[in-house]
Amino acid sequence: MEGNFYPLLKWILLPPLAGFAINGLFGKKLLGEKAGGFIGSLAIFISFVFAALAFSDLLNLPVENRLLRDTFYTWISAGNFIADAAFRFDPLSSVMALIVTGVSFLIHVYSTGYMKGDAGFNRYFSYLNLFVFFMLALVLADNPLVMFVGWEGVGLCSYLLIGFWYEDPEKASAGKKAFITNRIGDAGFLVGLMLLLALLASQGFPAMDFASLEHNAHLLTSATALGIGAPTLICLLLFFGATGKSAQFPLYVWLPDAMAGPTPVSALIHAATMVTAGVYMLARLHFLYELAPKAMEVVMLTGCFTAFFAAVIGLLQKDIKKVLAYSTVSQLGYMFMAAGAGAFSASIFHLATHAFFKALLFLGAGSVIHGMSGEQDMFKMGGLRKEMPFTFLLMAAGWLAIAGVPGLSGFYSKDLILEKVFEQGGVWVWGAGVLTAAMTAFYTTRLFILTFLRAKRGQGHAHESPLSMTLPMAVLAVLAIGGGFFLKDRLFAFLEPAAARGGDQGPLAARLMLASVGAGLSGIALAFPLTLPKSANFLKNTMAHFHALIFHKFYVDEIYEVLVIKPLKLLSGRVLFGMVDAGLIDGVLVNGSAKVCYSAGRSLRRLQNGRLDFYALVFAIGVAVMLFWII
Repeated sequence: MEGNFYPLLKWILLPPLAGFAINGLFGKKLLGEKAGGFIGSLAIFISFVFAALAFSDLLNLPVENRLLRDTFYTWISAGNFIADAAFRFDPLSSVMALIVTGVSFLIHVYSTGYMKGDAGFNRYFSYLNLFVFFMLALVLADNPLVMFVGWEGVGLCSYLLIGFWYEDPEKASAGKKAFITNRIGDAGFLVGLMLLLALLASQGFPAMDFASLEHNAHLLTSATALGIGAPTLICLLLFFGATGKSAQFPLYVWLPDAMAGPTPVSALIHAATMVTAGVYMLARLHFLYELAPKAMEVVMLTGCFTAFFAAVIGLLQKDIKKVLAYSTVSQLGYMFMAAGAGAFSASIFHLATHAFFKALLFLGAGSVIHGMSGEQDMFKMGGLRKEMPFTFLLMAAGWLAIAGVPGLSGFYSKDLILEKVFEQGGVWVWGAGVLTAAMTAFYTTRLFILTFLRAKRGQGHAHESPLSMTLPMAVLAVLAIGGGFFLKDRLFAFLEPAAARGGDQGPLAARLMLASVGAGLSGIALAFPLTLPKSANFLKNTMAHFHALIFHKFYVDEIYEVLVIKPLKLLSGRVLFGMVDAGLIDGVLVNGSAKVCYSAGRSLRRLQNGRLDFYALVFAIGVAVMLFWII
């Protein structure tokens, strides 16, 4: 399927790039806050409009021909190998483009109020526009190389935005941690990509576009690499890249520290852009993963463990943004569970609903922090339902949606994932998913109680956020409430050609649904008595060691420090730098050769004594040796 030429695709990509350039070049002094915020938001709105127009045109095409393509230019041409800077708009990429541009636009509007008065206001919007541009390049790419450009671009922008307030060493360190952790995963992604292209090229198929890859993927079934089936190894390497970008175990550690950036950045990274890249990549390459059942099992088990592990950590966090950060890690685990079970459409469904309620929760948290003059400790909040009534009502929608209350968006997508996992993964994985759902409901209810319902503990008076912040939250609240119901049937029918799996109901669906709903409601119910100070103190004192273990996040960062970071510092400092670089290369090869030449020059200099008779003698000896050699 070659697709229909559609030149409007470039107008989905170019406005954010233009917004980045305008805000980046002219800055606050020449452009000002109002103009900078307006241009940055307008750029994303234009992208959303063109994405909606392309989506409308896509719907008018026959189901079997729903593909729009636009080639900018030939990027790489080496022998038979050709890679174009080309983009595609099919059911999967269209859903992603609408989510990215739609949610990002709301976050941009929100940012005009949240970042007002910040010294780096225009720089912030410049980075934000660049972030959206790279994410759109990732999801609209027509081949893996262009996807990798977007993949790396969002990693760069996450570093710039997480460390946006770089004057603070802690925030700058968080940005570096995100960048380095992602580079580790990206190395695996790149190796997997090179192996995929090399094996297909060896079979005589150097074509790069996803349609050709899907058509020729079966050729890999008989190939091996390192004694492992090629599809399995390639999928595992690509998934390792996804564990970095989408914060799965063991490379999830950067995401909680990403809270160092401005709160709208957290909403953008966690809801609509970067962390969803790995989930999208698996759905895009579903044809490859279906050839590697062992790799899919690894994906499902890793997602299951990550979802459960992050939910446990989220139970006792005090920072309102950290709770939501671990919630994101956990919800991403759900998406990978679904993908590993082969339910790619269910994975994208949860990606969409999660974008709605998680963006709402983060923006709500930002509104609370804004109203509390920067305070993030939930134990210093309380009583905000009276002082911030709009934020209270809007955040309640996000809380109930993520808790899986029936009828709201999170209920539909979570329930479908658990059903598909039960069908493919057995009782244990499903049980872990249900328990994770109960913990999710518990810690989000705990957050809501401590922030809004409990008696006020902090000093001062909180204030409601401006309309520029509450209005985007209201739109997201509507989507968090009704988005799941609206999408649950339409999305599967639309994604079927691209995502390969639909959303058919299984025979045990009703009983499984009752179990997951019961788990969610139980988590909500338990949160109210266990959040009371007496109950919380009793549990803390009774299980002090276990409480400390969870509160300190199982000391994973400390373990990495001892087992990975310090040995690497030792290896790089004393061995690679001290012995190899400074000792061997600089000391022996560079300085050593210079010293040899210098010593030789000093020795030869003694022969230059200025005596003609000595020179004549040396000359005669040289002539004699030459004659003797010739004769």
